[in-house]
Amino acid sequence: MKRQPDFNQFLKVLKREGKPDHLPFFEILANSSFIAQQTGTDFDRMPIGVELCKIYVDFWVNLGFDCVPLFRPLKIDLPSAEYHGGFSHGSEDHTAIRTMEDFEKFAWPSEESPIDFELLEMLGALLPDGVKLVAGVGNGPYEWLSSMMGTVGLSYALMDDPELVRLVAEKIGRLVVAGDRTLASTDAVGALMQGDDLGFKTSTFLAPDDLRRLIFPIYKQMTATAHDAGKPFILHSCGQLGEVYEDLIEDSKFDAKHSFEDAIQPVGDFKRLYGKRITPLGGLDVDMVCRGTEEELRAYTRKIVEECFTDGYWAFGTGNSLATYIPPENYQTCIDEAIKITS
Repeated sequence: MKRQPDFNQFLKVLKREGKPDHLPFFEILANSSFIAQQTGTDFDRMPIGVELCKIYVDFWVNLGFDCVPLFRPLKIDLPSAEYHGGFSHGSEDHTAIRTMEDFEKFAWPSEESPIDFELLEMLGALLPDGVKLVAGVGNGPYEWLSSMMGTVGLSYALMDDPELVRLVAEKIGRLVVAGDRTLASTDAVGALMQGDDLGFKTSTFLAPDDLRRLIFPIYKQMTATAHDAGKPFILHSCGQLGEVYEDLIEDSKFDAKHSFEDAIQPVGDFKRLYGKRITPLGGLDVDMVCRGTEEELRAYTRKIVEECFTDGYWAFGTGNSLATYIPPENYQTCIDEAIKITS
């Protein structure tokens, strides 16, 4: 039986204000090829337009979601990989700022129009009753900072030219907050989110004190912008963030946390430690969803639902995203089991 969408049920989860009438679902994104497989369309080869947007909305609604996720990147053009070469993607290949002169000459987008809102408007017009967008600026302040300066370049600059790092971070922050301000004022948007991978398996990429100085003040402005509009804010961030969770909860004031990996911290453990102050979302380990048998997936889903949804403050979903390599039938098995045991 198809569920009737009701975004207010997801809001109960995010705000921790009463147990929802049904178990809400949440993912930050789905790979285009996963959507193509699930819908039996050429979604992954289609140009942006009304047809693509309709398939995209239907994909989420038909799975039982009350919300449709959307990221829109800043209008920042970074050099292509061929520009520098020799380093891995996401490390130094897209470095654009090494010096104060680079910063001053860079073609920054206007704070009045930091992101392209056309897709937001197209999707908003197609949402059925009871469904809202959960939207955010593509890539987060840390990810933009490390991309623009390069991982190695940023590491050196933190010691050699901290003022440059501060200026770049502040400029990125103003653009991200400006984008969030528009998203928060859009009726079709029910909640905001930010993807910003701060860490890896054992630690944060930057030292916690550097995050507190450069990144978390931006987070505080982002969440305040959403909260002023009466909308919750979700943080998606991978990695071991144990040293900064108090900052993210008490100072940055995120309403919910997404991205969990069993090898780092299972979502159930996070729930027990922090679940009264911040809502965990998703958490089904992607490796298990990819490789588990039907019996294993059903047992695993039951375990997580029992650990996380007793008080109602959790939403079903993967620990990361709907990647190309996740078998759609495995994901559907998890959904079916989650609905079965919460109905």
